[in-house]
Amino acid sequence: MSSDVKRGKKRGSYNCGRCGLPKKGHNCHIKTPTSIATTPIGSSASTFSAISAPSSVSVVRQPLPRQPYSHLRRALSFDDVDDQAGGLDSRESDDGDPLPEPEQDLDSSGLPANLLWEVLRRLPPSGLLSAAKVCTGWRDMAKRLWKAAEELRLRVPARAQVGFVASMLQKCPRLVRLSLRMESDLDSTMLACIAFSCPNLEFMEISTSNTASNRINGDELGRFVADKRSLKNLKMEGCSNLGGFILCSSSLTTLWLSDLHSHSKMVFNCPQLREISLEFSLQENDATDLVTMVEGWGRSCPRLQNIHIASLRLSHATVLALTAAQLRGLRMLSLVLGSEITDASVAAIASSYPNLELLDLSGSSVSDSGIGIICNVFSETLSRLLLALCPNVTSSGIQFATAQLPLLEVMDCGMTISDPDSDDLLSDEKCKGEMQKTSSANLHFVNQKLIIKHNRLKKLSLWGCSGLDALYLNCPQLNDLNLNSCKNLQPERLLLHCPSLQNVHASGCLHTVVGAIQSQVCNDFIAMENLSPSKRLPDGSKRVLVPHFLSGESADDEKKRRRIERRPCNVLVD
Repeated sequence: MSSDVKRGKKRGSYNCGRCGLPKKGHNCHIKTPTSIATTPIGSSASTFSAISAPSSVSVVRQPLPRQPYSHLRRALSFDDVDDQAGGLDSRESDDGDPLPEPEQDLDSSGLPANLLWEVLRRLPPSGLLSAAKVCTGWRDMAKRLWKAAEELRLRVPARAQVGFVASMLQKCPRLVRLSLRMESDLDSTMLACIAFSCPNLEFMEISTSNTASNRINGDELGRFVADKRSLKNLKMEGCSNLGGFILCSSSLTTLWLSDLHSHSKMVFNCPQLREISLEFSLQENDATDLVTMVEGWGRSCPRLQNIHIASLRLSHATVLALTAAQLRGLRMLSLVLGSEITDASVAAIASSYPNLELLDLSGSSVSDSGIGIICNVFSETLSRLLLALCPNVTSSGIQFATAQLPLLEVMDCGMTISDPDSDDLLSDEKCKGEMQKTSSANLHFVNQKLIIKHNRLKKLSLWGCSGLDALYLNCPQLNDLNLNSCKNLQPERLLLHCPSLQNVHASGCLHTVVGAIQSQVCNDFIAMENLSPSKRLPDGSKRVLVPHFLSGESADDEKKRRRIERRPCNVLVD
């Protein structure tokens, strides 16, 4: 019997499974990764939705934490409108061999192979690596699971080397989606390792921690994008060292770059590009020429639909260059932190792109006149309007927008109706830098009231509106309300007729206001039908109410069946 065991035993690898170095005389200091996740979850419309594959390792983990630049969008802009990646239903690997369908026989432990497959595919990566050490059958099954995985989310520790990433990528030859959380420095060697190990890569996201630096330059990134002809989605943080670069790709459709600073040349030759997001650093000495960059988009990126630019150098000239590009398919435009963007810029945008569905001009100098232009042009298309940090906007402009935009679902007016004497709200450096550029003459008086009645509004943000003391809302579809730091809001002048509310953010509000919110959203507007049972007459003509003892149900069962349940509302206070 021992000879049979020896005959069936297979040799292992001579290299370390963690760092890839030879095992002989080697002590590996890299711990088993615990934050790798290959998730075939079917999520809602989201930028980071995992590709659904029936044969991939199904470990549901939380998505990678977003860097501070993502807070700028407040989860209201582009994050929830990306097209979902289609599920990959192919049952064959690249080499033509069918993927494992373990359902025929038993393994060495006596478990049916299909049952073992379903158990192991639910283990976290660290558990899967441990399960591979149990026996030969489990090790082979673990290898087949790694081979079937199509998405990998990997945290790279601070002391990890390129061999660690290479050893993990070699386990997943069919990988198409890769997300790296870099706690160590990122350089061209890591980029070359990814390019070599993932020939079919379609999605790549690289986020960096506060202790890591991205040392990739523009030439290296340009070569990577040009060589990966299957790459469709690229998101990268910490791009301050890119310098000048030229990106050429016939497959790239989504591009996100953050922490950009003083780029001498930025050329995008991507005819299939549909979404671009460029986040620039908030340093005053940024010398990037945005006008020249935007002018070339009409020729090199004619299919652009979503544009997001966050930069202190945004100006009216940039808007004119964008309108001259004549991007006919443009549907979402976000120009953030451009204090030189005025009502004239709004008029130029409205004349060139009348079909916008999202418009984000947060941090601009737009006034109520600009809101009037928006309402006149986009009344039949606009569903999301974001005007945070616009000190020239008043409560009258906000009310006019909600009255004239019937399709509006999301509106952000944070820090618009603000008290000029309140400096404690400006804790964020971005907000403080923008508000310092605005003269105190443009700041409005306190004791303003806001009345909004809208049938389709779902999200409303009034964070930091310290000049608001009265609020009346009649929005049956509203499910998220942000009242953080509305410190002058009075409880007797607050009325919320919003039966669908799920979350109310009330940090920094008066305690009496918090109590008024809780009493209105938690105790009122609870719909209830008549709890008495009913039966039809013998001739079937109509239904009549009957006592409980004549019906087949008890009163408690009837209440459970007839009650219209209402989702509880969360009042969030720090």
